[in-house]
Amino acid sequence: METAIRSKIDTWLTGNYDDDTKKEIQQLLDAGNETELSDAFYKALEFGTGGLRGTIGVGSNRMNKYTVGMATQGLANYLKQSFPGEQIKVAIAHDSRNKSDYFARITADVFSANGFKVYFFKELRPTPELSFAVRHLGCHSGVVITASHNPKEYNGYKAYWNDGAQMISPHDKNVIKEVEKIQSVDEVKFNRVESNIELIGEEIDKVYIDKILSLSISKEAIKRQKDLKIVFTPIHGTGITLVPNVLEKMGFTNVTVVQEQATPDGNFPTVVYPNPEEKEAMSLAVKKAEELDADLVMATDPDSDRVGIAVKNHHGKFQLMNGNQTGSLLIYYMLRAWKEAGKITGKEYVVKTIVTTDLIDKMAESFGVECFNTLTGFKYIAGIIRELEGKKQFIAGGEESYGYLVGDFVRDKDAIVSCAMIAELVAYAKDKGVSLFDMLMEMYQQYGCYYETLVSLTKKGMTGAQEIKQMMTDLRNNPPKTINGSPLVALLDYDNRVKTDIQTGKTSPMEFEKSNVLQFITADGSKISARPSGTEPKIKFYFSVNAPLTNKEDFDKVMVQLDEKVKSIVNEMNLK
Repeated sequence: METAIRSKIDTWLTGNYDDDTKKEIQQLLDAGNETELSDAFYKALEFGTGGLRGTIGVGSNRMNKYTVGMATQGLANYLKQSFPGEQIKVAIAHDSRNKSDYFARITADVFSANGFKVYFFKELRPTPELSFAVRHLGCHSGVVITASHNPKEYNGYKAYWNDGAQMISPHDKNVIKEVEKIQSVDEVKFNRVESNIELIGEEIDKVYIDKILSLSISKEAIKRQKDLKIVFTPIHGTGITLVPNVLEKMGFTNVTVVQEQATPDGNFPTVVYPNPEEKEAMSLAVKKAEELDADLVMATDPDSDRVGIAVKNHHGKFQLMNGNQTGSLLIYYMLRAWKEAGKITGKEYVVKTIVTTDLIDKMAESFGVECFNTLTGFKYIAGIIRELEGKKQFIAGGEESYGYLVGDFVRDKDAIVSCAMIAELVAYAKDKGVSLFDMLMEMYQQYGCYYETLVSLTKKGMTGAQEIKQMMTDLRNNPPKTINGSPLVALLDYDNRVKTDIQTGKTSPMEFEKSNVLQFITADGSKISARPSGTEPKIKFYFSVNAPLTNKEDFDKVMVQLDEKVKSIVNEMNLK
């Protein structure tokens, strides 16, 4: 074992750590489990721009009382610097994961010991409700304990700023610096001050739900379609606390919850990954929908910031919608409903990320609504909302990874409001005599059939990291002249913040924070985005292609053609 790792282990065995922690470390030493110990202690669990995320266990590279405590102390120190002389207020929530409630209590202990006023959700709640609570209660910050849709071994810690959004520059980097300054658990104030902690719950639910209900536009359609058959699964997560209640208050009377997945359980016993992007995670819900001949299937992830849906396609089979399709349909509906209600005045806007379908840009333009594009991550969408607050009216936003937002009272992706508005969208469609899938094809006929997919390459170890770096260097310095036979017309380099017109060679600056992303635009409207992960040994390639859809009967044929086109591009770029 490396000397530095052994030294860190000795610090934990002799330092101010509890007996159970020391006992667990000693058992690993006695068992000669060097691999586990090395991984647990070879580095500190990094506090990244979104907070912490890691496997649960003892050690500096694990989620435990001490890594959570040090992160909270670092955040507390930064809050004191940022708001001198103020009574600092924070809100805390947690999801259904193993030890989430415990880590939430540790977080509350440290904040309270630092003299902060702590609003503590007494039971598990969705992440978007935490975002809402930060704004509603006038907090300076907030924390939710969740690892989103990661496997059961993981947990995490998401930190929020006073606008209810995850932190962006400069706060994200400044908090990281303060957390890194905490070198010892002796610097962490763990002694809970009970009088500084206030339990919250149902009273926040009520205000939050009322806000969601106020977004409803097609109330008459819901009345006529109140018996719409909806199947919902929270996949053992927090969605069960609010989604059925919201749907009932919206006016839907025929909601079936998948009972096998209704109880919050951090072991996620019925799925491999509690992720609605995975077909397997939605299989029980789809099976129930087939039994009931349902109109809509919805599934939320453990902390209820993402939602996946399934509907019957034109062949009568349930089909999972991908994130681009659901986001496009939701925004298509909002734009139509706002226009029909006479609410579009020229000051409205929608937001999406740069790797989310350009179909949304095209639709927004046709309705006279501005569409803003941001870097990947919902905190950037929230940043646009904050920037335009009081100047323009936000309608909706979304990203391809199953996260959407309607209304601006939450500043993160929100599966609760999304479930409500998706159900309304399906009722609206059914009231017009069409299914959601019919509406999808109608949208494609009007704006073009867009097809998006993702290729993710994992390159492990130091050589893998170098290989990814070289791939980006080669693409940046020697971009392809053609892609699948179509000339390259534009290269967007988000790291250098420059857009190059390939035909003229002219460059123009791009108003984005620096990010190591490249985008290639071809003459036929194809878009390929290359984006290395900042936290994993991965590089992701996003593909977007499109073609006209003149009639519904050609839908299958056009989709096959677009799929073949992407496969051809992948082969040409040698992405294996």
